[in-house]
Amino acid sequence: MIPPRMAALVAKQILRARGRTALTVSGVALAMFLFCAVQAMRGGVAAATRQSAEDTTLVVYRENRFCPFTSQLPEDHGRRIAAVPGVAEVVPMKIVVNNCRASLDVITFRGVPEESLAGLRLRLLSGSTEEWQRRSDAALVGARLAERRGLSVGDRFSSSGVTAHVAGIVDSDNPQDENVAYVHLPFLQRAAGNKAGIVTQFNVRVTDPARLASVAEAIDAELRASQAPTWTSPEKAFVARAVADIVELVDFAGWLGLGSLVAIFALVGNAITLSVQGRVKDHAVMQTLGYGEGLIVRLVVAESVGLSVMGAALGSAAAIAVSHWGRFSFSVEGMSVPVEAGAATLLAGLAISVVVGVLAGLAPAVRAARLSTAEAFRAV
Repeated sequence: MIPPRMAALVAKQILRARGRTALTVSGVALAMFLFCAVQAMRGGVAAATRQSAEDTTLVVYRENRFCPFTSQLPEDHGRRIAAVPGVAEVVPMKIVVNNCRASLDVITFRGVPEESLAGLRLRLLSGSTEEWQRRSDAALVGARLAERRGLSVGDRFSSSGVTAHVAGIVDSDNPQDENVAYVHLPFLQRAAGNKAGIVTQFNVRVTDPARLASVAEAIDAELRASQAPTWTSPEKAFVARAVADIVELVDFAGWLGLGSLVAIFALVGNAITLSVQGRVKDHAVMQTLGYGEGLIVRLVVAESVGLSVMGAALGSAAAIAVSHWGRFSFSVEGMSVPVEAGAATLLAGLAISVVVGVLAGLAPAVRAARLSTAEAFRAV
């Protein structure tokens, strides 16, 4: 730490070479923007795929099928699944997507029975569930999808041959609910090829989270001999399988994030080295006036940290703004991975910038402090 009265001196040194400072801060901001974007993607993957001890939902899918277009199960399977010990609730679900491949702009329709709506634990932000129940073509649209497509209550929108009326905007703690439109199951079955009695999957709630694995095995065993055998897994594991390609992409992007930190270190280190070289005489005068080596080191390191934090604050704030207004989501096979940078991302960026600033400024600071007064004046 430096004495409070020295903060003005540090600020003056930072602003002394405005052009160099502007270029350094801009470069750090760009690198930190990239780092925060990568962290936002990693956070989205973790939120969508991390399992917890409280998870109680299983997804029953057609065996050896991947895209919702190919998973077709008889709706009557729900009766047999409900009879399996440990099953508390069964929700048949028809899913229609406009694109099964990885994309940033996918519209996913989920058709559910009217009586199952209450069990989805959706939070209504605007509109009314009464209108959804009254209109057969009504949709409850996730907040992320509504913001991305500019939808509001009363609008109509079309995708994949399905045209729906927005009856409400909803939010949820489940990332998968933020990027979908919930419609009536019979309506979606008719609109998507008139396949009455056929669904894509069953969402099953179990009575005891500890029994997820055993109940999943019992369901698959019950339906193994049917014409449509199933593959059952916990919801988070199902999402992880669907977005495996995105997980690999995010893992690779992690190297880009690491590279951005190296870039910040190089930018700040170079700026401080040039700054110290241009102030050899100043440091000689400071030593003559009684400034100790420790104080000079702290002053130079504080300057380095200041440059790093200024750039990091700009880059992190830009990443948060772009994330907030863009409302981006990676989607594949009807599953979504949100990309959202928040306050935690900002704090992480600032904390890392302080560490990088200290490390980048330490070597130039030590060299400046150890330069003797005589050598400093001879170097001028």
